[in-house]
Amino acid sequence: MKQKMILLGAFLLLLLAACASNSDTPSNESSADSEEATEQEQQDELVIYLVRHGKTWFNTTGQVQGFADSQLTDEGKEQASIVGKGLSDIEFISAYSSDLGRQRNTAKLILTENDSDTPEIIEHDGFKEWNYGGFEGKTNEEMWNPIMNSYDLEFDEEWSEYGELVDILGDDGIADAIAEHDPLDAAETYDEITDRGKEAMDLVVENDQSGNVLIVSSGSMIPTLLEILVPGEYQGESIDNGSVTILKYKDGEYTLETLGDTSYLEGN
Repeated sequence: MKQKMILLGAFLLLLLAACASNSDTPSNESSADSEEATEQEQQDELVIYLVRHGKTWFNTTGQVQGFADSQLTDEGKEQASIVGKGLSDIEFISAYSSDLGRQRNTAKLILTENDSDTPEIIEHDGFKEWNYGGFEGKTNEEMWNPIMNSYDLEFDEEWSEYGELVDILGDDGIADAIAEHDPLDAAETYDEITDRGKEAMDLVVENDQSGNVLIVSSGSMIPTLLEILVPGEYQGESIDNGSVTILKYKDGEYTLETLGDTSYLEGN
């Protein structure tokens, strides 16, 4: 009798162990399937790193800089290199800028720090800064104060009331106000700016449907691109030199992940 009880106990233990083993299998398979699905989802999306160029001479002197160009300062070059080091583990399948030297050279310096093989930079006018027409090269105060004063605002070097102007006029209203005040009648309207921006972004998604893409642009054009792609997400936040904005594109939809991130530059 005692022997039968021992055999019965051993059988029950084996049965319990088999059940536990069988119950683990679906869980492990489910976990593996979930990880595979997440990896596949990441492979199917386009991640866009939208970077503002490094600091330039005109940024330093407080001059209007749109289609006009000035070279990167030593600080601007360092900013680009620091951002490049921060993004060094990102494998870029494509890289874009315009033919403006400050954008092109920032993109080159970022890619120089990359750990992977880097793509050739594709240049497109859609990533150029706004064309400020007759205000190009003049002081920021000369361009901004007539517009801001109309709304009891005032321009300062910290751009402290610019967000309020955005709240009042929006991106489109600001561009059209500049064009309206331009003494040469040469500044771009908002429609002209967005037309070339849309064309540039269409090219990006046509070229690549998934992977990581670097785009170097400028301080007014980046908010315009955001308004085109993720309307209402930009609310006048500062887009500083060397800041990184991250967008994701999947199934025809853009989402904003990070806006004007300067953490790569902090402490440097």
